[in-house]
Amino acid sequence: MTTRLDRAVGAVLGSAVGDALGAPYEFGPAGELTARGQEMRGGGGWDPGEATDDTQMAVLVGESLLEHGGLELPDVFARFQRWAAADPKDIGLQTEYVLTSGEAWDLAAALHFQINARAAGNGSLMRASTAAVYFAADGRDATMDAARRIAALTHGDRAAWEGTAVLHELVRVALGGDDPLAALPEVLGAVHPNHRERYRVVLDPDWHPAQATEFNGAVWPCLGSAVWALRTTTGFAEAVRAAVDLGGDTDTVAAVTGTLAGARYGRAAIPPEWTAALHVPLPGYGGRVLDADALGALARSLAERT
Repeated sequence: MTTRLDRAVGAVLGSAVGDALGAPYEFGPAGELTARGQEMRGGGGWDPGEATDDTQMAVLVGESLLEHGGLELPDVFARFQRWAAADPKDIGLQTEYVLTSGEAWDLAAALHFQINARAAGNGSLMRASTAAVYFAADGRDATMDAARRIAALTHGDRAAWEGTAVLHELVRVALGGDDPLAALPEVLGAVHPNHRERYRVVLDPDWHPAQATEFNGAVWPCLGSAVWALRTTTGFAEAVRAAVDLGGDTDTVAAVTGTLAGARYGRAAIPPEWTAALHVPLPGYGGRVLDADALGALARSLAERT
């Protein structure tokens, strides 16, 4: 029997392996993973099993939550800044702009959105696994509120906040042993009214990623694609492979899919050959590199914090 703790580890570790599996295929065409048949072998500047900024930022969020016993937004932002200043291999353009702007933690993202009027990327979804596990015990309102507040550190568009809140809530449902897909209608009811319809479209059972009106680097098709991958498959590995095979922003779509699939199927469903090479460098943090065991320990601490 899969326990809540198994699912919590699955969510965090699943996000990381999805990230590392998808990284070498980023911005490539659909079907490339199947065509090449290469898993966790590196490429595109990534070593075999190397996780990207998606997992690096998730780790920073998780460690801040544990060290402070809760959400300390200025500390999370400062950790992000320290990481960004260390020249990570990959960092989203918007995230980099916000973190290096020199503006205060509670102004930087809002000012960026005010100037650019575009801030609905998937950069807050990609790092959500650790916070989703941590806040799941506090219930729907608390976990969705925390998701919005963490997302707002780098993304000024409420669309990004709402997508991250949906992901948090779906993880909460899955950790409790319930079907996150069956919970979607109720979850959508908790989405801000101005954004509910757009999420209803991409989370509908009849939606397919081919119907997306934006690149899957945007928050709506990214979340929709992850839910589609979960809905149309029957296991962890199958879901994550389907996400990578969509092409485009493969590391993040697979990371979000891995979060959901890991929360649903648990740690044991993640292929050991994927976790064997997994490693998460942390630029700016003294050369630290986390392996799968360290990520599992982090997840357990986040899940057991009460």
